[in-house]
Amino acid sequence: MREIVMDTETTGFDPDQGDRLVEIGAVELLNHLPTGNTFHKYINPERDVPDDAVAVHGLTSEFLQDKPLFSQVADEFIDFIGSDAKLVIHNASFDMKFLNAELKMIGRKTLPWSRALDTLALAREKFPGAQNSLDALCRRFGIDNSARTLHGALLDSEILAEVYLELIGGRQPDLVLDAPSKAKPQNSSSTQSQTPAAKMARPTPLPSRLSPEEVEAHEKFITTLGDNPIWLRYVTKH
Repeated sequence: MREIVMDTETTGFDPDQGDRLVEIGAVELLNHLPTGNTFHKYINPERDVPDDAVAVHGLTSEFLQDKPLFSQVADEFIDFIGSDAKLVIHNASFDMKFLNAELKMIGRKTLPWSRALDTLALAREKFPGAQNSLDALCRRFGIDNSARTLHGALLDSEILAEVYLELIGGRQPDLVLDAPSKAKPQNSSSTQSQTPAAKMARPTPLPSRLSPEEVEAHEKFITTLGDNPIWLRYVTKH
């Protein structure tokens, strides 16, 4: 099963008012494992970027003026997401609205809403009444987001991929032990990894959820089990 975890950055909140995309980032998952294949583009929005938007993502009009137009990256983007992969997005209605506005503007087929999997809705269902922003979910799951000083589409996609896997029950909710050894080849302009994705380690290991007191109590318990307890035959302490 192929999924694309993605995020966008924009000049504002409403494409109907002239706001445009300025960045797209996406991460490929196969059977709930990251393959290393990513898509990342900065986009010239053909308009000034308001100061309040710059404060969120740091992308100024000057930085974006020599970047490609959406029409120039659309084919690469459509090729990367494919025709049927689920699009895993936090607050999907926002990103889908902008993506479809851009696609419609250049006369391309829009993305069906049925392809979107909204992790915000998933989090609200799982944790009703709790804070469910991406930062809040990182705190809940112990995911390191210290590099997220500004919103960035690729970094946010990578973080969201970890959050998504936690929301659905961990890295391998379907007991798939290995990812396919061959990922779908992507356009050379997309950032890729040629390394097989089987049994890939988590990019940032999750911290232990045991307190020091719990670890100490467990170790004391082990000493009461005799000289060669069966526990120590199968568990290696790192």
